[in-house]
Amino acid sequence: MTKARLTPIRPLVKLISMSQSITIRIPTGLSGWLEEQATREGTTPQRLVRAKLEEERKHTSAAKPFMKLAGAVTGPRNLSQRKGFSKA
Repeated sequence: MTKARLTPIRPLVKLISMSQSITIRIPTGLSGWLEEQATREGTTPQRLVRAKLEEERKHTSAAKPFMKLAGAVTGPRNLSQRKGFSKA
C-alpha cells in the first residue's frame, strides 16, 4: 500500500522591488507628527509616506483629466454665443 505524501501549503509572497528612492529633510515637528501617525496606523513612516503619495497621485490624475486641454483652444471667449454658432 502506497502512502500519500502531503506537502505543506506555503503562502505566496510577492516582493515588489523599489527602484527609486528620495531623501527629504523635514522639520522636527513634522518628523514627530509623521512618527505618531505611523504608530497610530501600525506602519512605518516610509510606508505611510508611500501610501499618501500613491493616494494623491490617484486623486489628482483621475479628478480632472480634461485639465490637460486647458488653454489649448484659441479663439474668442464667447465663441458659442456668436451669431452663426448657436443652434437656438
